[in-house]
Amino acid sequence: MNLLRHLPILLAALLLGAAMPARASIANAPGADLEVSLVSYGPGETYWERFGHDAIEVRDRVSGQAVNFNYGVFDFNEKNFFVNFARGRMHYLMDADPSALDESYYVDSERSVSRQRLTMNAAQSSALRDFLLWNLRPENAGYNYDYYVDNCTTRVRDALNKALGGVLKTQLSVHAGDMTYRQQTVRLMSAQPWLMLVLDLGLGPYADQPLNAWQESFLPMELQAQLRKVHISDGNGGQQPLVRDERLVSPNHLEVPPAAAPDLRLPLAPAGLLLAGLIVLARRRWFPGYALLGTVYLLTAGLIGLTLLGLWTLTAHHSAWANANLLLFNPMALLLLPAVWHSRRGYTASRLVDGVIVLQLLAMLIAVLLHLLPGVVQQNQPWLLFAMPCWLAIAWSLRRHR
Repeated sequence: MNLLRHLPILLAALLLGAAMPARASIANAPGADLEVSLVSYGPGETYWERFGHDAIEVRDRVSGQAVNFNYGVFDFNEKNFFVNFARGRMHYLMDADPSALDESYYVDSERSVSRQRLTMNAAQSSALRDFLLWNLRPENAGYNYDYYVDNCTTRVRDALNKALGGVLKTQLSVHAGDMTYRQQTVRLMSAQPWLMLVLDLGLGPYADQPLNAWQESFLPMELQAQLRKVHISDGNGGQQPLVRDERLVSPNHLEVPPAAAPDLRLPLAPAGLLLAGLIVLARRRWFPGYALLGTVYLLTAGLIGLTLLGLWTLTAHHSAWANANLLLFNPMALLLLPAVWHSRRGYTASRLVDGVIVLQLLAMLIAVLLHLLPGVVQQNQPWLLFAMPCWLAIAWSLRRHR
């Protein structure tokens, strides 16, 4: 995912002048003179760079000129950018730059750069070149971005697959992937723990569906790894590797994401027990502390519920739809705030409070049963383990004086 770099007008003109001869040379070169490579860039430090990035390099062997085509350009200054982002309607663009210029940006950012030269015949190389140049036209360059099924890597993958006659999808679809969308997201965002937790909380059952290798190639590093396993026809009845050779252009100097997703049950289960224990203890010994803890928990749960409900009903973020965490954190929690504020020795809960508590406990029970039923996809054990003791403590504290 590459941020659109705003450059002074003079520099932009110079770059355009440098790029046009390369594009013209690439456009006019015979297919037999073209060399195609997948260029993969390691994850960066900023959250939108954590998934990595890649590009297709098309090189003219005769002139030596090369262009990197990538699908990861976006612009924070686009009209209504953040509104569209919240609604799940993100607009991305395809772009192209001279290979040396594009790769130097990632080298300067201390992100790894690797190049896989691909075995493609003249017809395949020219077909890919023609498609990329067509896709680069202003009327074709834009697309609606989706983190998992239509991003800068799936567009690269699909372009290669199209040029190769569907070989990639055919071979990769029969192999199981290693992780789910959720596991890959948590793994790659683990360097930003709070953002990792927010994303995991907001992902619904869509993120836990089993993936095959084709689907898991939505990530640059996964696509890079999967291409090593692909074989194509050698034109003589045999098979040959798609990846002719692979070279590390520049090593990674940033923190490398872990190989596996962290287990979020370990931090969230003890945190839930601790918060529940504090609520019970404060209710018995220090009412102001109880009121503060209860208010923070109920307000947070209610706002989370409103957010999850909004993501499901008002946005195109299909990975957040039908989120079972809505049973654990929902707007009903806001109705209990006055009861916490006015709670005192001898306090009698109202029927509204009783009803809300019963409904919330039933919702929590349903969440547990849904998780235990066979065939249920969403993996939200960490949030179940966090929310259950907290809700039991809140229910006890509000009903203990009936």
